[in-house]
Amino acid sequence: MRILLIEDEPEMAQLIASLIKKEGFAIDLGRSLAEAKEAARSVSYDLILLDRRLPDGDGLSLLPDIRTIRPGIRIMVLTALDTLDDTVSGLDAGADDYIAKPFRGPELIARIRACLRRPGCNVQPPLAVGNVSLDLSTHQVTISGRPVAFHRRELTLLEAIMRRANRVTTRETLIKEIYGLETEVQQHTLDTLVWRLRRRLETLDARVAIHLARGIGYMLTETAD
Repeated sequence: MRILLIEDEPEMAQLIASLIKKEGFAIDLGRSLAEAKEAARSVSYDLILLDRRLPDGDGLSLLPDIRTIRPGIRIMVLTALDTLDDTVSGLDAGADDYIAKPFRGPELIARIRACLRRPGCNVQPPLAVGNVSLDLSTHQVTISGRPVAFHRRELTLLEAIMRRANRVTTRETLIKEIYGLETEVQQHTLDTLVWRLRRRLETLDARVAIHLARGIGYMLTETAD
């Protein structure tokens, strides 16, 4: 699952991002209302973590636009505005949860998981190609019914190409989903990651193949027995 964090304080953003990445979620960072709106238009996020005090306005003002762009998305407000009136106004504005800073890391992660489990969230069935199954809610991969652990970026790559099985996923899309919106990635970095994932899948008899579409990207297909 993919999360968008809108936070204009760099140290706080890095702290929150590191907590979330450790739990296996992919995360993108933004610093303003404008960046949040643009990111929500271009990427299908499962959850947005939204600060209120942003350079171009109150984060709550963004909620109606986000609900229009992504009707099923979950939005959690994470802010230093912590009075009862602030909390009530945030929830009344349409936030699914409201968390005051300073927060405790384990509680934040637990609230994120709870928010994503609530009825109305876009719960998707496991992805399945060949002998590989990926549970989108737990990030658990099984191959021929046996659980297999992958490194975080290998897992994000696998999810990206499994979602688009039998279709080419462009290099630009893969880099954005694996490394984030702002990270500059060398040309060979993605190729090396694909090579590692391909080798692991071959070793595990996953009955899938990753094909190179030269100059475009990569495609995952099921292979014959």
